[in-house]
Amino acid sequence: MVNFNFYNPTKIIFGSGKLDELAGQELPGKKALLLISCGKSTRVNGSLARVQAALDKAGVSYVLFDKIMENPVKEVVMEGAACARENGCDFILALGGGAVLDSSKAIAAMATNDGDLWDYVVGGTGKGKPLANKGLPIVTVPTSSGTGSEINCWGVISNLQTKEKIGFGAECLTPVLSVVDPELMRTVPPRYTAYQGFDALFHNTEVMMSKGVNVLSEAIALSAIENIAAYLPRAVADGNDLEAREHVAYGATVAGMTMQLTSTTAQHSMEHAMSAYHHNLPHGAGLIMISVEFARYFIERHACDGQFVKMARAMGMPGADKPEDFLTALVVLQKACGVDGLKMSDYGIAKEECMTLAVNARETMGGLFLANPCEMNDADCAGVFERAYR
Repeated sequence: MVNFNFYNPTKIIFGSGKLDELAGQELPGKKALLLISCGKSTRVNGSLARVQAALDKAGVSYVLFDKIMENPVKEVVMEGAACARENGCDFILALGGGAVLDSSKAIAAMATNDGDLWDYVVGGTGKGKPLANKGLPIVTVPTSSGTGSEINCWGVISNLQTKEKIGFGAECLTPVLSVVDPELMRTVPPRYTAYQGFDALFHNTEVMMSKGVNVLSEAIALSAIENIAAYLPRAVADGNDLEAREHVAYGATVAGMTMQLTSTTAQHSMEHAMSAYHHNLPHGAGLIMISVEFARYFIERHACDGQFVKMARAMGMPGADKPEDFLTALVVLQKACGVDGLKMSDYGIAKEECMTLAVNARETMGGLFLANPCEMNDADCAGVFERAYR
C-alpha cells in the first residue's frame, strides 16, 4: 500500500476567477484547435468569449471546432483531428465538460497519427496499436465538475457501429495546463450538476475499493469524498453557491490524480456498457443507477470492509463502524441531490439485456474488473444489473 507510481505533469491553476490568468500562462503553441461542445453553454455563459479574448491577448490564433456531443463518438473525433491537421494547429485547447475534455485526448492523438482511432484503442474490437507519435499538447478549461480528465491522460469514446464505449489514453496525452475556475460551473443545471458530481464521487469511491489503492491515492480520495458529499447537495440546490461549486470542483479535479495512482473498478466498465447500447444515457446517471447494488456485492463478500467504513465516515457518518453504513450514506446523498429515483427503464434498458451488458463490460473494459476487490464473473455482473433494475 506504500508503493505507487505517479506521473502528472499538468500545471493546475485552480480557483474562482482563475480564467483571467489564462493569457499570462505559457501556452504550448501558436495556433489552437479550440474545442467546445455542440451546445450553447460556453457561448451563453461567456466562457468562450473570455477564452478567445485570452488567446488574442496571448498572441495565439485559433480554429473553433464545436461538434462534440455528450458521449462523444469516434467519427467526430476523427473529424476534429482532420480539422487540426488541415489548419496547422499545434495544440488543443479544450473548453467544456467531460465530453469535450475526453475528446481532446483522442483528437490530439489522431491529429499526429495515421489511421483510425480504433486502431489504437485497447479492448473490444480495437487493434491496440501503440501511438507512433506523441499527440498535440493539450490545455484544458473545464466548465463542469465530473470526469477529472482535465488533468489526466484518459478519455472515453463511443463506437456506435460496434456498440462499444471504451477508455483511450496514453501518458503523452496528459494536459500540460489546466485552468479550473469554479465560476464557469455556476450555470450547469441542477440535474447535470448531480450527475457530474456523482461521477466524481465514484471515481474516488472506486479507487477506495480497488485492489490497487495506496497510501497516497487513499488520502486524496478520502479528501475528495468528504468535500463532494458535504457540498454537492448545496451545488445542486443553488448553482450560484460558489463555495459549494469550489469544493465539488476540487473533488472532481483531484480525482484525476487518484485515477492516475489507482485504477477505478468495474462500476465504470458496467456503465460504459449501458450507455454504449443506450447512447442517450448520461454517464453519471448510469453510475448512480447501479452504485448501491455494485457496492453491496462487495460488502456482502466482506471484500474491503475497512474501506467502506472509512468512506462512510468521510461522507458524514463519524460513528460508522460497519461497511453497510456506506450504503446508508450513499442513499442519503442521492436523496439529498434528488437522484434516488433514477430508473434504467426510463432510458430504454430492458431487464433482459443484463447479461448482454455484463459481457460487453468485460469485453470492452475488462481491465477494470481486475481492480475489483474480489472476483466478479459475468453472472455476478449481470446479477448486479438485475438487482439495480427499475
